[in-house]
Amino acid sequence: MPKFEVDVSDRKPVGNTGETVSAVGLGTWAIRDYKGALSAYIEAFSLGIDNVDTAEMYDDGKAEKFVGELVRRVGRDKVFITTKLLPHRFRSRDSALKAMKLSLERLGVNNVDLILIHWPDTLATIEDQARNLEALVFEGLTRYIGVSNFTAEELERARQALRRHDVVVNQVKYSILDKSVEEELLPYVMPRGITIQAYTPLERGEVLTHKTINEIARKTGKTPAQVALNYLISRPRVVVIPKAEKKDHVREIAGAMGWRLSPEDIEVLEAI
Repeated sequence: MPKFEVDVSDRKPVGNTGETVSAVGLGTWAIRDYKGALSAYIEAFSLGIDNVDTAEMYDDGKAEKFVGELVRRVGRDKVFITTKLLPHRFRSRDSALKAMKLSLERLGVNNVDLILIHWPDTLATIEDQARNLEALVFEGLTRYIGVSNFTAEELERARQALRRHDVVVNQVKYSILDKSVEEELLPYVMPRGITIQAYTPLERGEVLTHKTINEIARKTGKTPAQVALNYLISRPRVVVIPKAEKKDHVREIAGAMGWRLSPEDIEVLEAI
């Protein structure tokens, strides 16, 4: 049997908020051709993808401006926006508010759906960072809060420091070739209702040439990328956020939804 129960839903819960997003979302790190990517991302939203991830540090804010243009094209109510602020922003409430307002300016929206601390700051306590993050909800600048690159221990400390809102997401590196989060983090988040957003789920193309992944792709009639993404979204509470700049790639990653690998194939992939 697989290590975790297979989740067959293509709608993933956002923490314990009662909201869901598509199991496949879109990332915006290192986009090279924004014009081509905009056309591809608009197509993605017609294929059932409804969430996009960005960050203030991606291309010095250009990625947030790109997401803003996407929102203008498809409609604010159609896009669940996640963005991330640099860790040092959360050393004080004022610096967090100032950075958040600049992000909103670039995005062209009044608030985001989810704001994350990009990674834990070593020069401030986890507790202070969490409380300054929560201030953004109190000010109406974001609907939900989360973190990125936090360990299970750091996540627990952050949650204990919050007054009224819980962490709904931890965004971490997770792929079929890097399953380190399955050891401590996944077992921690699942019973607590926290969602994992998996970045670099295709390992910058490395999964495409892996022998076992290719064998299962041939067997299932899917592409290696679809197999690699489907493995991740078969885990409860896991959303994947690959980047895709071209329409054919967008169609391919959207095709990771709507089916599931068999438990036997998942077991084989777990052994990689």
